[in-house]
Amino acid sequence: MSTPYFFVPDASVIIKWAFRSPDEQDADKALDLLSLWLAGNCSFVLPSLWVYECGNVLGLKAPDNAKEIMDIFLDYRFDECPMNTNLSTATLNIIKECKVTFYDAVYHAVALDKKATLITADVAYYRRANQLGNIMLLENFV
Repeated sequence: MSTPYFFVPDASVIIKWAFRSPDEQDADKALDLLSLWLAGNCSFVLPSLWVYECGNVLGLKAPDNAKEIMDIFLDYRFDECPMNTNLSTATLNIIKECKVTFYDAVYHAVALDKKATLITADVAYYRRANQLGNIMLLENFV
C-alpha cells in the first residue's frame, strides 16, 4: 500500500535534520517532514547524489559529529533513484532551461519523473525552477 504523499527532500532540507538549532531557519518544518516519513505517512525518493552532498556538508561543518550523523542518515535506508540515461537527460534539460547546477536539478528531475514533490529550502533554486512544477519551498510545508 502506498502513502498519499510522495516527496523528494533535497540536501538543503536533509541537512536541517542534523543541525537542530533554533537559529536554523525552518528546522522545525524539516523535522516535521522527517517525522511524517518516520511515521510511515509519506514516502521519500532521493537521487543517489544525496549521500555525497550531505556527507560533504557534514564533513566540513560538523567534522566531530559527521560520522555519527551520516550513520543515522544511512540507517534510514531511503529509496534512491540511481542515475541513468533518462534521469541524466532530464537533469541536463532543467539545467539548460533554468540555469541551475546539476546537483540541484537532479532532485527536481527525480521529483518530476516519480510524480513526487521536491521539498527545498533553496529559495534561489525555487525561483529559477518553480515553473516546472512538482516543487515546494520548505517554508511553505505544513
